[in-house]
Amino acid sequence: MATEKTLLVSTDGQAVMRSHDEGKTWHRIGINQDLEYDDRVRCLLADPRDPEWVFAGAERGLFHSEDCGVTWTRIDGALNDMAVWKLAIAPSDPNIMYAGTGSPTPSIFHRSTDGGRTWERTSLEMPAKCAGVSRPRMLALAVDPDNARDVWAGVEEGGLFHSTDGGDHWERLDTHWPQERGNSDIHNIIVLPGTPKVVLALVVNALYRSEDGGRTWSRAGAQDSWGMRYSRFLLKKANSDELFLGIGDGTPGTIGALLRSTDKGASFQPIDLPVRPNSCLWAAGGHAADPDFLLIGTKFGDLFSSRDGGRTWEKEWREFNEITDITWLPRVPADQGSVHVHA
Repeated sequence: MATEKTLLVSTDGQAVMRSHDEGKTWHRIGINQDLEYDDRVRCLLADPRDPEWVFAGAERGLFHSEDCGVTWTRIDGALNDMAVWKLAIAPSDPNIMYAGTGSPTPSIFHRSTDGGRTWERTSLEMPAKCAGVSRPRMLALAVDPDNARDVWAGVEEGGLFHSTDGGDHWERLDTHWPQERGNSDIHNIIVLPGTPKVVLALVVNALYRSEDGGRTWSRAGAQDSWGMRYSRFLLKKANSDELFLGIGDGTPGTIGALLRSTDKGASFQPIDLPVRPNSCLWAAGGHAADPDFLLIGTKFGDLFSSRDGGRTWEKEWREFNEITDITWLPRVPADQGSVHVHA
């Protein structure tokens, strides 16, 4: 599918890197912006209201760009000086947004009802300290595709939570998992439409799957099922039930692997990559404007792209410092003179 593309890679220390020519050249953001050019950016989210708009959650707040990531403006409010680890927009209502914060600031679930202009904190707040990672961070958010107030949140470490009223009230669900094998370290959540709807909750060492809204779960252990112990991300291909799962041998690890599912996460098969990933597969991104164009990245900066829906992949020449998230937009900046190139 021919479409213009801006590729966006958020990093731990070089803010957001971007390419407007499908990876041939890359650009850092300029200085003297609300978002610092050497900031720690934790997450990215394409804004569905306009193809040039995108959100970035950083170590000190929430930022928005309206020119494909060239310039960034802080969204003043409740998220100022909070480390924003995850963002989600309700597919059925883009005015409804959710944000999860965390280390080194408190881990709290926030929501917006006006497309991200203003935010409020909810009752879902984590303790200041936790096992495993010292300070918790809300890494996983998912919204039911048919109900903007049906939302899921997962915390590293702290558990899996579900709300049916937009975050006013919560039920913790990972306590339903077998305690001898359960794990409260949640990395990713996806809700797949259909009858029944399928909820997938990826924890550090396993994938949990439910077809009844989280009342019962099946479990696939990462080491036993896929030969590596560290599960990091799930990517749903747009307009499809195909899923991709990124794993590795640890964090950051020394190798990663990619798996593909065509049965809503009931099973996964390995996908060949052109070179050995240099660390755990860490982040992934796609867009409905071209469902076959997918991106995945490793913790230590390898970037891979696919133009055939994930069946084959190529490694991009550009390597990064620590990758935290990836997305892309179906536009390039209208004012190409504003683009400053850093090779």
